[in-house]
Amino acid sequence: MQRLKIALTAFCILLFTASIAVASGGEDHGLPLGNFALRILNFALVLGIIYYLFGKKIAAFFKARTEGIATEIASLEERKLEAAKNLANVEKRIANLESERQAILQEYTAQGEAMKASLIAQAEKAAAQLAESAKKTAENEINAAIDAMRAEMADHIIEATEKLLAKKLSAAEHAKLVDKYLTKVVLN
Repeated sequence: MQRLKIALTAFCILLFTASIAVASGGEDHGLPLGNFALRILNFALVLGIIYYLFGKKIAAFFKARTEGIATEIASLEERKLEAAKNLANVEKRIANLESERQAILQEYTAQGEAMKASLIAQAEKAAAQLAESAKKTAENEINAAIDAMRAEMADHIIEATEKLLAKKLSAAEHAKLVDKYLTKVVLN
């Protein structure tokens, strides 16, 4: 029934436009009205035959096309919603990016401070060991210098004593005195 209404509406529109075309000028266009009516009737018959033969197929085609478009629109709506969710997730991650950056910066700062403290502690320990080593080396050098001075002084004392004794003592007393002082120096 609806198809018939559509066909009649199309036919009426066709007649209306044709009548406007004929009435548009007062001049004779060389278009005989009887011939024109036959052409319109012929056109209507061709449309009717096409509709009779292919009407269901054409309707099925347009119905399938309409359903395909509706399905595609529904699919696009789902994809649009999914894209909106993904966009929201990306925006959320971007918003969290600053806080993540701050957290990473704080973590690396804390690690840097810990490494700095560790390096300072190691340096202080090494410095203390170096100072202790230097102190021991200085003490050893001082002791060596003192020993060298004692030996040198002992040599000078012995020489001076020998000279003094050589002037005052005999050879036997001299040997006895040298042995006595050498024993003292060696023991000290």
